[in-house]
Amino acid sequence: MIQLKSSSLKTGSSPLVVALVEDDRLLREEIVVHLQANGFTVHAVNSAAALDDVMAREAIDLYVLDLNLPGENGLSLSRRIRQSLPAAGIVIMTARVALQDRISGYQEGGADIYLTKPAAPDELVLVLMSLGRRIKKTAGTDEWSLRLRDRTLLGPQPGQKLRLTHREKTLLLALIQAKGRALSSGVLCDLYADDDAEQSISKHALEEMVARLRKKFKDVQSAGDEAAIKSVWGQGYELCLPINLA
Repeated sequence: MIQLKSSSLKTGSSPLVVALVEDDRLLREEIVVHLQANGFTVHAVNSAAALDDVMAREAIDLYVLDLNLPGENGLSLSRRIRQSLPAAGIVIMTARVALQDRISGYQEGGADIYLTKPAAPDELVLVLMSLGRRIKKTAGTDEWSLRLRDRTLLGPQPGQKLRLTHREKTLLLALIQAKGRALSSGVLCDLYADDDAEQSISKHALEEMVARLRKKFKDVQSAGDEAAIKSVWGQGYELCLPINLA
């Protein structure tokens, strides 16, 4: 069990967003309190399935994962996140101390850091701050950048700037963080269940929104550029451009 203690560490004016996946409720709550006290924004859940729901709506910078989880285990979850978000910061924090478990965490799970419990809370803070500095510097010159605060999408070329609606931003955010950057139409429609007291949007409304978003991209792209969003027949949509979150 992590024993909390006071700390003066702060993250700066733009909080890093952490997803914590830990099925021990008391431990999860203690970690949340400590990270929030040090300036992080934290989304805490108890399973991989619950994390998927968060990732469909929130931009996550850093992930702290337990290995022993109900349903999909932490190693599989870490590997999936790494495949979908190569630049993400991933910390595995677990009671498994065997060397082979640590090797699997790095080689199979793609973790940046493997911490064993009980972990010093200030060490976790320092690890997350270090990873945060790294991911803020990883945006490639050929990538688009989605600015969540003002719903603006900036392209790698001069003049490539799109203003997004709230729903378009939600759509892109979900695709950016999804496995394989693809989601079914049903999942995408359900993203809007809380919007304007609606249960969801129809597939026809989703198709129209995707068509408008494709046109926005096409208006600022060069001839021959890859389409931004591809339809996956019988399933849903796939994001085809590299987009990082700002």
